[in-house]
Amino acid sequence: MAPSLHPLIDNGLTKGQPNFGGGTLRCHCKSNPVEVELKGDVLHNHACGCSQCWKPEGALFSVVAVIPDENVKVTKNGDKLAVQNPDATILRTACKECGVHLYGPIEKDHAFKGLSFVHVELSDQKGWQEPQFAAFVSSLIEQGYPPDKMGEVRQKLKDVGLEPYDALSPPLMDALATFAAKQKSKL
Repeated sequence: MAPSLHPLIDNGLTKGQPNFGGGTLRCHCKSNPVEVELKGDVLHNHACGCSQCWKPEGALFSVVAVIPDENVKVTKNGDKLAVQNPDATILRTACKECGVHLYGPIEKDHAFKGLSFVHVELSDQKGWQEPQFAAFVSSLIEQGYPPDKMGEVRQKLKDVGLEPYDALSPPLMDALATFAAKQKSKL
């Protein structure tokens, strides 16, 4: 039996809506959930196999995207939020009660500075950009997933329409490399 990748992708992808206007993310608290408003749609939505991203219970991957920081606004119960690791590049900000990550800005000098990582599955609104690729697939092994089962994972990703990468997608890797070259005055 094929593994559960993520509830949003196990049965195929649902195409997003053009010109989607955004919505509200909510943590999993039954009372007084944290709410974060996202203005507009997200970019580079993807399945992520890294060990740092929040994943729903039983899922091998998270589904995470980016959005400009200025389009992210905490609207309710922000006092329940805390940064998980202040030394990390992505400042994953989660609810202290339920543990759900709501957004993660990058404040360090980085190619993705000015963007926040978000989990649109936490929104009731439908129409967000669908996942575009799968990143950090090999990282599942570091978390204890059997190496001999990785072929099944990669095949299931391909079957639902997601190209599996062991880093980020080529355009995002190019952006990182361009940033590094500019930092070294190579470009």
